[in-house]
Amino acid sequence: MAGRVTITENALAALLALAAHEVPGVVGMAPAGLKEQVVRILGRQEASEGVVVRPDPAAPGKYQADFYVVVAVGARIPTVVESLAERVGFAARKLAGVELSQVRVHVVGVGRG
Repeated sequence: MAGRVTITENALAALLALAAHEVPGVVGMAPAGLKEQVVRILGRQEASEGVVVRPDPAAPGKYQADFYVVVAVGARIPTVVESLAERVGFAARKLAGVELSQVRVHVVGVGRG
């Protein structure tokens, strides 16, 4: 059977957020913007919180992803960031069939998990 599968940016963001949570040293995700902050205040949390995915204008068919994470106290931040980038790149390729051209990790806090 032939066909085409399309994954939305929100679905990809949710998938990548779940992959990011599996990385040792990641305590949680932080709201990526004002909209996510309001949603959190109202008591709703979405699976894609802390992840912003957008098409890469310079590389058609590829995506850019920004992650806003809270890292565990005592974790080596460069190691956590590198592991997160590898894990989400793998998840994007193997689970969603898409390539990430750029992964940016913003460590916005340190906490206990």
